[in-house]
Amino acid sequence: MLLERLTTACGLPGFEDEVRNIIKEELADFVDSIKIDRMGNLIAVKNAAATGKHIALNAHMDEVGLCVRYIESDGRIRFASWGVDRRLLPSMRVLVGEKKTLGVIGAKPIHLQTESERNSTVAIDSLYIDIGCDKKEEVEKLVNLGDFAAFNSKFTEFGENRIKAKALDDRVGCATIIEVLKSDIPHKVTGIFCVQEEIGIRGSAVAANGLSADILINLEGTIGADLDGIKPHEHVTTQGGGPAISIADRSSLYFRKHIDEIIAVAEKNSIPWQYRRSGMGGTDAHNYHLAKTGTPCIGLAVPCRYIHSPVSTMHKSDFENLVKLVKAYVAEFGGK
Repeated sequence: MLLERLTTACGLPGFEDEVRNIIKEELADFVDSIKIDRMGNLIAVKNAAATGKHIALNAHMDEVGLCVRYIESDGRIRFASWGVDRRLLPSMRVLVGEKKTLGVIGAKPIHLQTESERNSTVAIDSLYIDIGCDKKEEVEKLVNLGDFAAFNSKFTEFGENRIKAKALDDRVGCATIIEVLKSDIPHKVTGIFCVQEEIGIRGSAVAANGLSADILINLEGTIGADLDGIKPHEHVTTQGGGPAISIADRSSLYFRKHIDEIIAVAEKNSIPWQYRRSGMGGTDAHNYHLAKTGTPCIGLAVPCRYIHSPVSTMHKSDFENLVKLVKAYVAEFGGK
């Protein structure tokens, strides 16, 4: 399964190679060209010579995780967090560096903690990765400063049409673009797979300045907080409710004209949809909106519970309906 391959791959900011190679392999026989720019963004063009409207699709390849910043003399690895909630870290299993060395995140055992320590979140400076080595010299044979540490999480299908995996944000967007580019569409479509989104939407800042398109659809995994104890207006999205359409977020305001267009396509094709009901978070769309003379953008996303964790979950139908909606919109808009 494509989504399983993509989420199993490790691809922290600056280390997206494994994800990028899967995408290249998947698209090799379906597009006219594939190039990788100096930042590491992968850009694939289908039907380059087609007339009509040119649609671009964007998703980011990187995921949240940890970065090695110091190795203690006794072999413990100190780390920095790249977008991970520190409350999740104690006892987490990780894969460190290019060799994917298995490690566990350790902390002072509860028996030795003071009362105040037991009642508070453990600080990152008090945590470490243990890869089973007792000496710094042994660790350095396997791990270097600056190496990534990715979640060690198995892709699993469970419950009623659900998927559990790491990095659904944003491998679900990458998988959507791949499925669209593999389909039989007559219009020019550019698929952009960006790097370093999770540390400041850096890759798209470069990709946006090389793009000339009539419209861009940014594809994401987004917050699904439809859970007990969270007020309904704070759910943001609802799993199983279809792809979520953004009105605004922290970095973009989407044109109502294009929001109405894609809603009309969804309604025409009986594709369920919902609004993304929050202004939190920012996406790569920000850079496309502002680069050069500006590219109009649409923001679409799949609701993901427990996002930015090893156990993100999604409803398979939301992903399937996202693919249907993008294909339908490309067919409609590209022919205008």
